[in-house]
Amino acid sequence: MSNSQRVAYGETLVDLGKNNNDIVVLEADLGKSTMGSLFETAYPNRFFEMGIAESNMASAAAGLSLTGKIPFMASFAVFSTGRCYDQIRTNICIPALNVKICGSSAGMSDFGDGSTHQSIDDIALMRVLPNMQVFSPVDDAETRKIVRYMVGNQGPMYIRINRNDLPALSNSDEEFIPGKVYTLRDGTDAVIFATGVMVGLSLEAAENLSKRGISVKVVNVPTIKPLCSDDVAAAAKDIPFVITAEEHSVFGGLGDAICAVLGSTEPKKYRRVGVNDKFGTSAENYEVLLEEYGLSVAAVESAVSELLGR
Repeated sequence: MSNSQRVAYGETLVDLGKNNNDIVVLEADLGKSTMGSLFETAYPNRFFEMGIAESNMASAAAGLSLTGKIPFMASFAVFSTGRCYDQIRTNICIPALNVKICGSSAGMSDFGDGSTHQSIDDIALMRVLPNMQVFSPVDDAETRKIVRYMVGNQGPMYIRINRNDLPALSNSDEEFIPGKVYTLRDGTDAVIFATGVMVGLSLEAAENLSKRGISVKVVNVPTIKPLCSDDVAAAAKDIPFVITAEEHSVFGGLGDAICAVLGSTEPKKYRRVGVNDKFGTSAENYEVLLEEYGLSVAAVESAVSELLGR
């Protein structure tokens, strides 16, 4: 099985489409990248190529939902959230329509195309909208479970998909519950709440820190909104140092969500690992770009060390 979230997204829609004729897919000229093209091949009469016109795509998806369809509209994350934000807000979220949005090549994972194609603000844009649920899976297995959840449940939803293959880290047999967080490594000195590609990097950092006698818990957060406050509080209980790690701006994303929950509980000290108020840029590969923007194993280790003073 592929470790590609994009393939997992496309294959799951094809699989679910066998027994659910209401699923339809809309693309904005990027179906071969988002893997919506897999659905086109399987069910050409339920696939709509909208061209490079995301605003129209969002409005069309809203209209399809009103006929009882379950529309999945996809593009690069920066386009499927930003170019049609007004239509998502007004036509989809205000009436709470059953439209599903895929933000593919999210974060900086489209490393070669620069700032115009990299989304450092998509979580913030979607998280602020009433009625919108926001998901950020860690791997392909979690992507499949979230897409199944999106099909089976009502309301506007956004899923954030990485362009590159990611390591398999989730428990494929464990049920996905929206809002739940999943502890992948136990620890007592500090806790890292991470999402997406940063989960794997945080696990590596925790392993390196353990060799220096620092015990770090790593928690995967696949749901940014809604977020189970009790789950988050329990994961951080009796741990005074909290780090958040996300491939997104330090403003408006996971860091804000976690701090909003924990700020009302026991006193803690925080450090956010994310993009520090900058746009992206082009790079020769994904790893070089992550390193440049402080989204690396070393950056996570440094954040923990500085916060603990060790």
